Amino acid sequence: MEIIRNLTRRKLRNFLTISGIVIGVLALVTMGSMAEKFNALLAGGATYFSSNVQVADESSSSQGFGGALMPLSKVTEIEQVSGVAIAFAEIGVSAKPGGNAGVSFGIPDYISSTDPKANDYSKFKVSLARGRDITNASQGEVVLGADFASEFKKKVGDALDLPIRPTDARPDFVNHTFTVVGILNKTQTAPDSGAFVSLTDAQLLLKDSLPAAIRGSVDTSQLATGITVYGNPGVNLDQLADRINREVAGVKATKPSQLVASFNAGAAIFTAVTTGAALLALVVGGLSVVNTMLMAVTERVREIGLKKAVGARVGHILREFLLEAVVIGAIGGAIGLFLGWGLTTLVNLGAPTLSLFLVTWRLVIVALVFSVGLGAVAGIIPAFRAARMDPVRALRAQ
Repeated sequence: MEIIRNLTRRKLRNFLTISGIVIGVLALVTMGSMAEKFNALLAGGATYFSSNVQVADESSSSQGFGGALMPLSKVTEIEQVSGVAIAFAEIGVSAKPGGNAGVSFGIPDYISSTDPKANDYSKFKVSLARGRDITNASQGEVVLGADFASEFKKKVGDALDLPIRPTDARPDFVNHTFTVVGILNKTQTAPDSGAFVSLTDAQLLLKDSLPAAIRGSVDTSQLATGITVYGNPGVNLDQLADRINREVAGVKATKPSQLVASFNAGAAIFTAVTTGAALLALVVGGLSVVNTMLMAVTERVREIGLKKAVGARVGHILREFLLEAVVIGAIGGAIGLFLGWGLTTLVNLGAPTLSLFLVTWRLVIVALVFSVGLGAVAGIIPAFRAARMDPVRALRAQ
């Protein structure tokens, strides 16, 4: 109780000090939650790509979605390579031709073919929140990622026209009506922005995405934009990628280690930038705590001298001032965390086409521990100054 009374003696000064901590923790939560979202996205990608080999046409500069077209017969050739367990042809097209960014931190909304069996081989598991999965024989059925379903307010049983018709659609724009049969659990990564259909339906959508002048001359039923390859248990996937490149002409297999390394590098850079900005704000808050506690020691010289004269020991004085600094840090941290959590939630809800923030329990714990620790560290010097004060000189002070 005495600590609370001490804090209320100088309301304005302590309010400003706590405000400094609040601003620092608010910055930590907002920047940290942005880093958590980005890292979740990259971690999901790293987990997924670490379990397979991505194969594209050798002339393509990208893998899978958006890659150059390749013959579907390459799937059979790749499955003949020693060490390959199974290969899945994939077709990827944009869900919003000419539209804005997607719903999951810059991942554009996309439509992709899927094979339910692929989930049995991948390290990155997706599961259904509602409904059922499609089958290889499905036609006119779609499973939506969590954010895709939320963005377009779709539930199981609803109809959805894919791809989404842009406002400036060309005269030859074509889309098809699909029935939503399932919605995936939220993954915090790429599948959240996806609409998943059978390979046959994806090939139809690919055909319709081609310019009208060549649409009739291209047989997309024999094409794929990428192939995902899974190896037998114990097979080194980097070595498997090399074998595919040697034995299958016209394709480019990327080593999983290269993709995973690029994801990890991106996560490290982004985390360093956001964390550095947040810590800078917290340091400013810490300096305000130091200033407040030093002023408190100066103003309470006679009180400190009186306490020491009646028997208060160094440890008692040290503990009192240190606890005051910790309480200031805790109050500022709790308020900053509450405001940061609320702000990031409102931004995510207010921008359904772009989910920027992810507040995790790890971030909550870090914010609280850091704010309390900041108060403790900032209060050490003032607390020692008060505890080592000579009681005779303190009592003589005006």
